Amino acid sequence: MNRPQPAHDPHSRARDDWRRDDWRRDDWRRDDWGSPHEHPGRAGAFGAQRHHRHGPRSGWRGAYGIGPRGPFLPPQARLWLPVIISLVVQLALATAQLTGSSRTVPPADAAVALLLSVLGPVALIGARRFAGPVVVVVTVVAVADALIGPSVFAAYVAVLFAAALAVVRGAGVWAVASVIAGWATSFVGAGLLGISWEPVPVVLLTAGLVISLGFGSSIRTRRERFAQLRTLQSRRRVDAAQQERVRIARELHDVLAHSLSSINVQAGVGLHLLESQPDKAGEALAAIKATSKQALDEVRSVLGILRGDSDESEAPLVPEADLASLPRLVENMRSDSLAVELDSDLRGAPSASVQLALYRIAQESLTNIVRHSGATSAHVELREAGDDLVLRVSDNGRGVADDLGDVAGKGLLGMRERAELLGGRLEAVALEPHGFAVTATIPRTKERSTPMAGSR
Repeated sequence: MNRPQPAHDPHSRARDDWRRDDWRRDDWRRDDWGSPHEHPGRAGAFGAQRHHRHGPRSGWRGAYGIGPRGPFLPPQARLWLPVIISLVVQLALATAQLTGSSRTVPPADAAVALLLSVLGPVALIGARRFAGPVVVVVTVVAVADALIGPSVFAAYVAVLFAAALAVVRGAGVWAVASVIAGWATSFVGAGLLGISWEPVPVVLLTAGLVISLGFGSSIRTRRERFAQLRTLQSRRRVDAAQQERVRIARELHDVLAHSLSSINVQAGVGLHLLESQPDKAGEALAAIKATSKQALDEVRSVLGILRGDSDESEAPLVPEADLASLPRLVENMRSDSLAVELDSDLRGAPSASVQLALYRIAQESLTNIVRHSGATSAHVELREAGDDLVLRVSDNGRGVADDLGDVAGKGLLGMRERAELLGGRLEAVALEPHGFAVTATIPRTKERSTPMAGSR
């Protein structure tokens, strides 16, 4: 059965990015060995599906957060994996050297060698909380094993794990100092005690220690880089959400402020003429009805666009505001107490986004004049200046006053944001001896990507 496809959601890509970020966050919710924490409510089929899709890493390399993907290992298994590997390898090396030695090893020396081979791996159990001290202890055990036991270099296997983990945990100074000091002590002690070593094991172990330190450093660098990336992604999500809230507030403010101001003025006229001129009062009520209906339709259209559930094949509830609607806007703003004039020499139609921005700026400016200025006349001028369009709305009111209120300030902020989003600028200044003017300069097209110099 074919199901209808959902309408295109312009924000779906952003939501998908956030979901992918959540997957990455889950991948980094690891204990000190790198295994995922167990979260209530994330087990069962969902958890199995997640591990199936993203492939949990196994082995001691997976425990450090990188390496080939393999069968799933529980968190406790990942915690004990380095301990078990080093214990098995060191005991095997010690046993092989004890049994394969050409000379008879006293039982006491054999017991000491086996004990030292066990101490290093056991110390790794505390490495997740005390990485620095543990690498020192493991190195001391390895040096003792190399100098007093027949199992030469067997205990250094645990040092490889301890050094890498110390670097990953931020104890790189401990790791480097311990490895250098332990290696130097082993050579000096061997010279004093007359111990001779085969060159091949020495070279291999030296290379292994260097690789272990570099391996831990690369893991730590990678984790820091991903931590910075997560911080940047989180900041971008916050910024995107804030920009979306600003956009919603700007759209709703532009739609509602003008309509409600007109309704308020018409209601005042109707009340004033209710007894003396009932016909005029009726016209005011009819205008209130028409304005409120248009406002509701505009709000529904804006909400539909913001939700992304509007059908592009359907006609909008109200026509998109453009400069062709500017004369009707000016006509609606005229009243007995306010004369509004329009002067336009525009040739050709700019882009739709530029027309919408200029219309909204003119609408908001005229609304502020009605609500705050006490002006008796206003002038709207639209002209071309090279590749730019200039809209100027002025009045003969009281200019800037301290009691304009926060609403007017937000209106100016919204107008300035509209202009700057299209690479333009907006200026709002008081006129001498009285009056106020708002001037918006916007490129005819959206080619300019940054605001013009001097935007305020």
